[in-house]
Amino acid sequence: MPKKYLAFDLETAKVLPEHVSDLLAHRPLGICCAAAVASDGLQPKIWYGRKIDGTPAPRMTAQDAQALVHDLHHEVGRGYTLLSWNGLDFDFNILAEESGLRDECAELAANHVDMMFHTLCALGYFPSLDKAAQGMGLGAKAAGVRGHQAPVLWAEGHHSEVQEYNVRDAQLTVALALACERVGVLRWVTRKGTLSAMGLPQGWLQVSRARALPEPDTSWMQDPPRREDFFRWFRTARDKDERSAVERPTLEDASAKKVMGCPRCGQRLRVPLTGASLRCPRCQNVFHS
Repeated sequence: MPKKYLAFDLETAKVLPEHVSDLLAHRPLGICCAAAVASDGLQPKIWYGRKIDGTPAPRMTAQDAQALVHDLHHEVGRGYTLLSWNGLDFDFNILAEESGLRDECAELAANHVDMMFHTLCALGYFPSLDKAAQGMGLGAKAAGVRGHQAPVLWAEGHHSEVQEYNVRDAQLTVALALACERVGVLRWVTRKGTLSAMGLPQGWLQVSRARALPEPDTSWMQDPPRREDFFRWFRTARDKDERSAVERPTLEDASAKKVMGCPRCGQRLRVPLTGASLRCPRCQNVFHS
């Protein structure tokens, strides 16, 4: 039975020089907008922050990013498999930082399909989304906005133009996944202009399964990318600090003596033995111990 995909892509907010290649070195990058496109043809979903007057904000707040994480979890619960091209190392990495929900984003990332990461695990290298789309007969990415221009255009007020670019990238991602699974192979245009291919006998694999593939021979490469580097943001010192903060409830008496789960989201919290009104840091639900 074919997967029901929901392709996810976000655009960062920080304006950087055009020549910058390592965006993550300039974090925090912020998020100006995000988009998701379903393989069953439903209307694209778009997220962005709003000012008091309802117009788009320069970047999404932590609360906006948290709502985005919860929406993605909801879509997974509805049976969708999240899909991306480099979402493991970039999109979910950024979303984790901006939302503060690192564990939740790590769960989404590990269980989604990142076609670029699958290709890396199988071959030891990967093509660009654009070259893969060309190889599968989907054409090149549409002319117009480029990734490095999106933050500039958003800051200048060209919000619709950036959102359209964001949606097009998500549409191309889901079109590529479906095209590859129909024929059981990924084809891409190489730097020499020839076609290369990788078989997909089991279709696209979720990140957790792709990670378990046998290591390919990369002895011919000078500095091959390592799959484990894509997971560094899963286990940082900041992750530990945030996990401790999530476990600490908002309460007047901070003497924590027992552990119980939030009735709404199940987050485990340390609470006093005596009854107290508590607010869950994850979902903001108020309940009594």
